[in-house]
Amino acid sequence: MNPSQPAHRPSSEIAPPARRGRVVWVAVGFALVLLAAIWLSLGVGRSEELHAGMALRGAWAWLGLGEPLSGAQQWIVELRWTRTLVTALVGAGLAFSGALLQGVFRNDLAAPSILGTTAGASLGASIAILAVGGYGAKSLASLAPAPALVMVSAFLGAALVTWLVAMLGRSGGRYSVPTLLLVGIAINAVVGGILAAMQSFAMSDFEVAKALYAWGFGNLDDKGASEIWLLCLALGLGAMAIPFVARELDLLAVGEEDALALGVDTGRVKALALLVATLCAAASVAAVGQIAFVGLVVPHVVRLLSGRSYRVLLPMCLLAGAAFLLSVDAGQRWWLGDMRMRPGVTLSLVGGPFFLTLLVLHRRRMSSW
Repeated sequence: MNPSQPAHRPSSEIAPPARRGRVVWVAVGFALVLLAAIWLSLGVGRSEELHAGMALRGAWAWLGLGEPLSGAQQWIVELRWTRTLVTALVGAGLAFSGALLQGVFRNDLAAPSILGTTAGASLGASIAILAVGGYGAKSLASLAPAPALVMVSAFLGAALVTWLVAMLGRSGGRYSVPTLLLVGIAINAVVGGILAAMQSFAMSDFEVAKALYAWGFGNLDDKGASEIWLLCLALGLGAMAIPFVARELDLLAVGEEDALALGVDTGRVKALALLVATLCAAASVAAVGQIAFVGLVVPHVVRLLSGRSYRVLLPMCLLAGAAFLLSVDAGQRWWLGDMRMRPGVTLSLVGGPFFLTLLVLHRRRMSSW
């Protein structure tokens, strides 16, 4: 780069008033969708006499600020609030993780489910479940409470897979779309086979087998405070990392050599972003199991509406991811009624065609395809 010429800066560095106003309106729109999804989620259930207004009254009682509802109504309200909060937090975590991975790999097709990060987390969590269920070393299960053990195992599994993708997905000094996809497909296939073998091995214990099966397409039922605190911790750490990676990811999007010339420590930025992305994906999988395509769909929608700047994209993905997954879950519960469908199944039906569409749009860039 000629030092006499001004350094090329990404368009995201410039935020005219019109762009800022658009970002504000997009954020308001996502917030309204999230509020509507919360209202719908609280009002949907088998107990039809419990509407969303009663759920709000029950929430005040849950926080110790009001009188509890009568009979089993308070218990039902607390279950609905727990499911609503867990669903929103998982959606935020997966979308945030997907945006970070796309920034690190400079590839809009990168996502936790595509690259195998969620599969690795699911494998780690399943190993912990087997250990707690008595199929592993009892000393391992006694070292920590079950939620903490599952979380640590999920993080280690996700970190291992993400590291493998980072090592194997590099071709000719850069990350190419075909290589990343092939590595992700291979890892997902291997992990899927291992999980199937583990389910067969644990078939004699119904509860353990049921828990392993739930990890395949996600399970938002029967969640508690431990999952909420787990997700809040992971997302809190992720939000704290935004000021340390957002501007650098904007510069990295122009090119790694240009970013280095502008003083960006690309190794540190990539390591921190991968660590945070892995943590958020692992926490989401440890809480509810695998839910595919949230980390792929949401960043694309946010990028289309609010621009490519990671200083806007990352916090917006937290809001949009929560609104998206909660809308999908509440909508399918309202539409299907008692015929429940796991969220991972619904998202696969939506995300599969979306992913194929992205592949078609990117086919001209795949020079080695």
